[in-house]
Amino acid sequence: MSYRLGVDVGGTFTDLLVIDEASGRTFRDKVPSTPHDPSEAVIAGARQLCDRAGIAPGELALFLHGTTVATNAVLEHKIARVGLIVTEGYRHVLQIARSLVPGGLAAWIVWPKPEPMAPLEATIEAPERMGADGVAVRALDEAQLRINLRRLAEEKVEAITVCLINSYMNAAHERRVAEICAEELPDIPVSISADILPEMQEYERTLTTVANSAVRPTVSRYVGNLERELAAWGTPAKLSLLRSDGGLMSAEKSRNAPVNLLMSGPAGGVAGAVWIAKNSGHANVLTLDMGGTSTDVALIEDYQARLRRETSVGHLTVRASSLDVKTVGAGGGSIASVPELTRALRVGPQSAGAVPGPAAYGRGGVVPTVTDANVVLGYLPENLLGGAFKLDREAARAAVQTVADALGLGPMEAAAGIIAIVNETMYGALRLVSISQGYDPRDFALMAFGGAGPLHGNAMGTLMGSWPVIIPPSPGVLCAYGDATTRLRVDAQRSFNKLVTQTDDAEVGAVIEEIIAQVMAELAAEGVPPADQELRVEIDIRYAGQAFEVPLFSPQGSTIADLTARFDAEHKRLFTFNLSVPQELVNIRVVALGKAANVSAERIPRGDGNPIAAKLRDHEVWMDGAARPAVIYDRSKLRAGDVVTGPAIVTEMDSTTLVHLGHAALVDDFGNLLINPA
Repeated sequence: MSYRLGVDVGGTFTDLLVIDEASGRTFRDKVPSTPHDPSEAVIAGARQLCDRAGIAPGELALFLHGTTVATNAVLEHKIARVGLIVTEGYRHVLQIARSLVPGGLAAWIVWPKPEPMAPLEATIEAPERMGADGVAVRALDEAQLRINLRRLAEEKVEAITVCLINSYMNAAHERRVAEICAEELPDIPVSISADILPEMQEYERTLTTVANSAVRPTVSRYVGNLERELAAWGTPAKLSLLRSDGGLMSAEKSRNAPVNLLMSGPAGGVAGAVWIAKNSGHANVLTLDMGGTSTDVALIEDYQARLRRETSVGHLTVRASSLDVKTVGAGGGSIASVPELTRALRVGPQSAGAVPGPAAYGRGGVVPTVTDANVVLGYLPENLLGGAFKLDREAARAAVQTVADALGLGPMEAAAGIIAIVNETMYGALRLVSISQGYDPRDFALMAFGGAGPLHGNAMGTLMGSWPVIIPPSPGVLCAYGDATTRLRVDAQRSFNKLVTQTDDAEVGAVIEEIIAQVMAELAAEGVPPADQELRVEIDIRYAGQAFEVPLFSPQGSTIADLTARFDAEHKRLFTFNLSVPQELVNIRVVALGKAANVSAERIPRGDGNPIAAKLRDHEVWMDGAARPAVIYDRSKLRAGDVVTGPAIVTEMDSTTLVHLGHAALVDDFGNLLINPA
């Protein structure tokens, strides 16, 4: 028998899911995260789950993992000291940066410029010059470079970035500089821009490659730890990590190009949502992934998640493809407070995290959180994780009472206020990925998952007008589902920079063929035969003179005329106007995907529409300003075709779903709950 194991590390819990590749049967578990070393929870959880499911370590074929290690390294500034090597005369490339200042009109007065990841004192020059046509203007002065490298040794750098001007046209000098670095400073990892981002615009290219170097030692250490632990456990499973764009990369590749892992965490949820969307037949879906610390939202159109050419983490924005995910500091652990100055209720972005967690967890937390508000309102029953986790209702009530006293309200009204504010925060994020991008949310279903998403999904559907609200089975471990069902992905790009009036289909086709050969060879080296590979071509297009591009898929057989027509339509949708100047093809990218996971969703037995067999007990909730009778159901006992009318609570091992008054949830053939207005 052959199994694949998906593991997703969150701020509060680490989710695990084993899929039997033959039958599609799943086994799942959640363990508390270990923030000091995330690999501890990963390995301990994997061992625990396999022991419980009776799976021998030797039966695991794939170990697929979404991680926030690179993200946290950037956010917490726990990065390597990076030495930067640039072409002579370009030493201040990171200091000059782009003239764009985030924020309003006065931001340039008050904006504290972020410290460059490679400090100026650790930046040296390579005496060389490559022309814009890829022909060497000045040969590399190797003797002088070796002298300059002593500066990096004195600065005690932990990683080196090489980014020379015009190296995207010809990387010969960069590769030679890397060889000399390996001779002079043998134990320091070197990243070159020609491998990470062979595109024009030297600032973006330098920043992206420097970011790669900055997180490289941390990610290397983490991946090494995991591989060592897996070997000690005795499993032959191949370790792959989830990329920011929803594909998988091998452990070896993730060591060398960790800049592609910056949004690895949120990508798992979106990948899992795509898989559920295909099974439930909803092509257009807004996703709401609410965990303990934050909420991630994204948009799926025609079973494809929207991709961006940039990845943003905190102040850092690099050129690496990622799913278009917006994150807000709103989660189950978000802390509610009433500042002295404004006397207005605030929720988040600070979180109680995994330790001490919400007051209801009974781990010493005393500040009121969103989870505590849900407990007080009766939305979260006392037993979580199948009874393994008991909630302290009195502690939650005492915590929420502090907010109630500050506002002069009753505890129920205060708790309802906390929920309303956190819902508004998530509503703002959902508008950013839908309405702000020219999409009408009423044309989309809404999928709520993560540990806390199903509690808030019904309310978010009402705010957005997005129906049905889909609650997938095991919503708390859907990110692990995404990790377990995605496929290997390799991509390569090339700057092209020609107006459509100055090129033709044959020239563009020749460049595409060249890149296709490169990515197919790379994927074949990862063990995917050519017959199992799927290719996608993306082209970045803009109007002549514009400073930004719009990425478009280019299906096989597309002509330049097809592309320009599609670009005009997309530009009009995004910006409401078109220009009467020729279009320019800026970058050409090819993505090679490995074989899709041969995993089908499990169908559940059919029922007669009455969920009475799944009823656990009667209950009371506070909803729409009054106490109302409700019913608690056990999700594992619901059958296809059953209809649960609100107010109702549906509990399962890893999450709790709330169905509001005036709404009903239909159970589909795969066990998804589809909530609609009654």
